[in-house]
Amino acid sequence: MEPSKNAAPRVDLTACDREPIHIVGSVQPHGFLLALDAGSLAIVQASANAPVEAAVGTSLHAAFPHLAIIVRRHLDEGGPQAGASYLRTVTLTSDAARLTYEVAAYRVDDLVVLELEEIDAAAMGVGLDVLTPRLRAFVERLHTARSIEELCQLVAEDIRHVTGLDRALVYRFDRDWHGTVLAEDGNGVLPSYLDLRFPASDIPAQARELYRSNRLRIIPDAGYAPVPILPATTPAGKPLDLSQSVLRSVSPVHVEYMRNMGTMASMSVSILIDGGLWGLISCHNSKPKRVPLHARNACDVLAQIFALQLSARERGAQAEQRLALGQVQARLLGFMAEEDSFVDGLLKHPDDVLALVNASGAAIVTADRCRLLGATPDERAVRALYEWLSARGDTDAVFVSEALSEVIPGAAAFADRASGLLAISVSKKYASYILWFRPEVVRTVKWGGNPTKPAVPDPEGGPDRLHPRKSFEIWKETVQGRSLPWSIPEVEAAKDLRASVLGIVLRRAEELAAMSEELQRSNKELEAFSYSVSHDLRAPFRHIVGYSNLLKTREGANLSEKGRHYVDTIIEAAFSAGTLVDNLLAFSQMGRNALNKVSGDMNALVEEVRRKILRDVPPDRSIVWDIAPLGRAYADPVMLRLVIENLFSNAAKYTRGKPEAVITMGRLPPKDGEAVFFVRDNGAGFDMAYVDKLFGVFQRLHRVEEFEGTGIGLANVRRIVERHGGRTWAEGELGQGATFYFTLPLREESH
Repeated sequence: MEPSKNAAPRVDLTACDREPIHIVGSVQPHGFLLALDAGSLAIVQASANAPVEAAVGTSLHAAFPHLAIIVRRHLDEGGPQAGASYLRTVTLTSDAARLTYEVAAYRVDDLVVLELEEIDAAAMGVGLDVLTPRLRAFVERLHTARSIEELCQLVAEDIRHVTGLDRALVYRFDRDWHGTVLAEDGNGVLPSYLDLRFPASDIPAQARELYRSNRLRIIPDAGYAPVPILPATTPAGKPLDLSQSVLRSVSPVHVEYMRNMGTMASMSVSILIDGGLWGLISCHNSKPKRVPLHARNACDVLAQIFALQLSARERGAQAEQRLALGQVQARLLGFMAEEDSFVDGLLKHPDDVLALVNASGAAIVTADRCRLLGATPDERAVRALYEWLSARGDTDAVFVSEALSEVIPGAAAFADRASGLLAISVSKKYASYILWFRPEVVRTVKWGGNPTKPAVPDPEGGPDRLHPRKSFEIWKETVQGRSLPWSIPEVEAAKDLRASVLGIVLRRAEELAAMSEELQRSNKELEAFSYSVSHDLRAPFRHIVGYSNLLKTREGANLSEKGRHYVDTIIEAAFSAGTLVDNLLAFSQMGRNALNKVSGDMNALVEEVRRKILRDVPPDRSIVWDIAPLGRAYADPVMLRLVIENLFSNAAKYTRGKPEAVITMGRLPPKDGEAVFFVRDNGAGFDMAYVDKLFGVFQRLHRVEEFEGTGIGLANVRRIVERHGGRTWAEGELGQGATFYFTLPLREESH
């Protein structure tokens, strides 16, 4: 059947999830229940079908002395432990009859609960040893199975043979708790459900939990009348917990569900792997039938052997995949270690990045860059995914989805490239992610009945009374917007890569910290050396200039023209050397003096510097000053004055060849938390190919014959600005002028 376009609205299935099926207060009639005080073995509760001798308030010793001895011995030996324990077969004589029972016991708080299941006459004297050859043959055949499906088929065949029921199904749960029938064995009396899928609501959450804690359940007759437990509560005032019960009565909804399936008897055995519910072996019969205890025990053993083999197969497959993915990860680790940045190691080997998790596309995204590999959504869509992941704030987790459109609105637009997403954060401080994508895989699912109508409300029973669906005909659904699921080894490989990246980044950070520490030490030594040398050289150069001037003044008449030229050359060279020493001394002091930052008016400071510069400019020069409103800045005024003075001095110097020099200073709109200032001139300019040399010590882009200077001024500018937490850069063109930019942080700026 195909889906109907006019489907009825879904009913609220949480009523099924809320149904307290573990405290139903009744048992099935193929046995009776006694709840005993663990100390005195007094009967505190009993099912209504218990023998008259087992009346509430009676001691078990008085009702059935032989049974009391068995129970007391069992308790003294530490039993029962977790779950129900089979004690033994007993024959009880009462006023009604002499009957044989299988006795099971389990603990509920301070009570010991006994369940006595009447033995069918046909099963008298039959034990598990009768089925031993069958069990041995089953184990041998398990080793020949080549796939999980073959394993499931083997267990279905053997379980049906042992129970003699009409049909046996092996039913596996997926991540959403929908179940799929992987294998089936039947005699043709009941319809086939092979390959059908059943919605999670067919087995609600609390029923799955009971299947996990109690491996085997039997309903010999779906038409039974529940037998109440009396009184309704324990001495503690609570309903008796029947989670470990073999006789527990089942939900009326489930009984109706069985009848709608055309089955009157059922038995289920849980398949547990690592304590989790992997699936069920579900058996059905068209007529009432009780599977005897020895057969149920054999089925339990078969299921446990099957689960061990299944677990071994799945672990083996995962181990093989882990090994293959581990080799890919080892290569990526080597590639990342060879590069200065781990990102380069990944970008240069895109095939391995995709192979690590068997993805068709990947993206490496940071706040400022987005690199795409393989088949991915466009950069805008990837950015949106990055923003969504960043907003989650969980940088330690791995995000996994095989149906992205169900999680993120709008993701359906790129389902053909990214229905599946696996994402890891690769920074503990910043939002940086590696994303892997898988495309949509459209497939047809065959449901056992319409999954949109798992139940219908009872018009007379109120909103919490539901009826299960009546139709189990094949209902086909086209599933879209889903990728192939990410396997456990693939998710683990992504986590391991994250750990490797964080390790590489941490190691690089430690290396950089060590280098920075060494550089700081070296810089301090150089500053100290520079300060000492420049300080000690100032006096000798001044002496040279002073004595040369004395020689020129006092002995000038006796000097020849050539001699006077020699003296002038000595004075000029000594003066230049002295100026260089003064600049070196100032440069070394830049890193030693503490900053004394205050909020100041930039235009007032600039005007003072401009007037000082004009005093050294020849009166015949024409300079147009264009100073825009600059606002206020938070900085050390003495050092900021040096910055502006150096920039204005250079602007005046390099515009000497212009008939009219134009020097401009302005402020750009704030950007990234910084105030941006610039000084522009229309002078000699420079070739941008050499821009990286501009701010270096002793770096000059023009010959000293053209423009005097020591090559330290712009180095001072950069050093002062960087000490304030700002940046410097320049733009220029030969013959067209230059623009120098510097920034100061806004976060401390006074307004």
